[in-house]
Amino acid sequence: MPADYYDLLSVPRDADERTLKKAYRAAAMECHPDRNPGDAAAEARFKNISEAYEVLSDPQKRQIYDRYGHEGLKSQGFGGFHGANVEDIFSHFSDLFGDFFGLGGGGGRRQARRGSDLLIEIEISLKECLDGVQRELEIPREHRCETCNGSGAAAGTQPQTCQGCGGTGQVQVVKGIFHMSSPCPRCRGQGRTIKDPCKPCHGRGRVRVTKTVKVGIPAGIESGMRLRVTGQGEEGPAGTPNGDLYVAVGVTPDPRFERQGPDLGAEVHVPMVKACLGGTFTFEALDGAVEVTLEPGTQPGTVLRVRGRGLPRIDNRSGRGDLHLRVAVDIPRRLTPAQIDLLKAFDSADSPAAT
Repeated sequence: MPADYYDLLSVPRDADERTLKKAYRAAAMECHPDRNPGDAAAEARFKNISEAYEVLSDPQKRQIYDRYGHEGLKSQGFGGFHGANVEDIFSHFSDLFGDFFGLGGGGGRRQARRGSDLLIEIEISLKECLDGVQRELEIPREHRCETCNGSGAAAGTQPQTCQGCGGTGQVQVVKGIFHMSSPCPRCRGQGRTIKDPCKPCHGRGRVRVTKTVKVGIPAGIESGMRLRVTGQGEEGPAGTPNGDLYVAVGVTPDPRFERQGPDLGAEVHVPMVKACLGGTFTFEALDGAVEVTLEPGTQPGTVLRVRGRGLPRIDNRSGRGDLHLRVAVDIPRRLTPAQIDLLKAFDSADSPAAT
């Protein structure tokens, strides 16, 4: 069973952002791979604490973890860092490692660049939450230009090493006693220049394309949750991984049902006589008709519980939530003379004088 994220960072469950960052700093400095060369156990711990910090420092992921645990995160597409290499983690936390170790990109390593992440929002119906649904999404994104193979140079030519920075993309700027690096103004930090640009991509090396991506929406998902589709974001530079695609899911409110997690609530109208005498009635639930028993003397506002007819639990626990039916008793606005006589007789029979 995966270790608890709070235990990995040795922080309380109500730890704030500052406490989390401080705890991650201490743990990362202890087991950082550059400080433990060749130590597989240290590298594994480094990945585990990085995964813990990734989740707990993100309010939405933390809420899912606190409520549903590791399985809840897994159902949202979060796979952790176990399959990632250390360079990917350095790239993901590049701002932190520079701050922690005083070395850009983490311990003097060349930072592994990757493609940018993409975010798309979709809406599904409450009915689709019942069984889950697969959607084909049209994702516009940057793709390597096939004409120049991403170089940005016209056919038969090649990009040239920038003479201003010698191909580093950085130039040294001296201001008084300070020596600083800044992006080369000639090549804009690319380290190369293009004399004859490729026409289809205008020298960018990339073109805008639309790709169809199939995304499985799990049963029981709630509004505001995000799914991560690994590798379906923007393409990274040559030899680096793509970014990820994040799918923010919204569930369209259903006019018949109220939702509370996996439980559903609805109002059901029953005639006055049936509420008095009891019996059964049929209610059209989200997944079909269900027969409900009404006890004699049921009062307005009574809530009838139908077990297992709500939505699946997103944390992968077996079973489903419940359906809660709130009884509204319908009193007729107009009565026939015969009905009036019967009610008067009932009132007389029920009065103290009749006894």
